Amino acid sequence: MNRCANPETVHEPLGKYSHAVGVPGNSEWLVISGQVGRDREGNVPAGVREQSEQAFQNVLACLKANGMDKTDIVKFTVYLTDARFVAEYRAARTKVIGDDVLPASEMLVEIEAWAAKAR
Repeated sequence: MNRCANPETVHEPLGKYSHAVGVPGNSEWLVISGQVGRDREGNVPAGVREQSEQAFQNVLACLKANGMDKTDIVKFTVYLTDARFVAEYRAARTKVIGDDVLPASEMLVEIEAWAAKAR
């Protein structure tokens, strides 16, 4: 099982996330390529919220096809084409994934990192 960590030397998380997640060495990794708001038939809804919901549904489908579910997600990387879409994106993420892990709106930067070290 993945191990969530929030170091005492870092602020409390601003949402439902952990600052770091440790993955056991015997874990199977699944890398899901960038999913867009296109359904199986090739339809793309007009709104950012609807496209975000479809993209998250696509992620869940990829997980399910590989014997996983949303509790196995370690990290998301999200690209929005316009900052005006943040609120609609957050609503879609909450609806489909069930959490609100984006930082507060006053934050001007967010830096993500993946790390691994051979033992």
